[in-house]
Amino acid sequence: MLKEDTDIPLASLPVEAFKSHLRLGTGFASDVVQDEVLESFLRAAMAAVEARTGKALIARDFTWRIVGWRRGDVQVLPLGPVSAVSAVRRVYGDGSEAVVEAGLYRLVQDLHVPRIESAGAMLPTIPTGGAVEIAFTAGFGAWDAVPADLRQAVMLLAAHYYEFRGETGLGEGCMPFGVSSLLARYRNLRLGMGQ
Repeated sequence: MLKEDTDIPLASLPVEAFKSHLRLGTGFASDVVQDEVLESFLRAAMAAVEARTGKALIARDFTWRIVGWRRGDVQVLPLGPVSAVSAVRRVYGDGSEAVVEAGLYRLVQDLHVPRIESAGAMLPTIPTGGAVEIAFTAGFGAWDAVPADLRQAVMLLAAHYYEFRGETGLGEGCMPFGVSSLLARYRNLRLGMGQ
């Protein structure tokens, strides 16, 4: 189970850039009347892009809880890019926790396959009936640090949501071609049973 520990604050969202992208009129008594709607479309577009690519756009903290290692010596993390692993905790069946010594594992930073690897032969054992929680920071940084093509994909998709906000006949999983082509190079290629 992946949990987002920190939300993206409104100040970090490119609402003004999105207004420019949409070419909304300015100079009215209240230019912020649509900000809440625009924010919701931006958040939805960012969530869709992150889900499609497996990349966190704006950096924030996550906790991932697993009940077993995929392999004993390495564990691929569910999002990239990961800049730091702040803690690995064993969670026992009774709910108690113990922090795993940081010297027993190391972060391997990779855009597509970030992972923690054992510093020895094996990653720490997971307690019977328990789990491991990995706390990490993922994302490119602030909005300006996100690659330009991913920023453009978010803007195009948010604009699509805005323009077709009343449309209910679109198929599930519908994503405009221009957005899909911008995201293609960031999608993980999975070969052989998710390895």
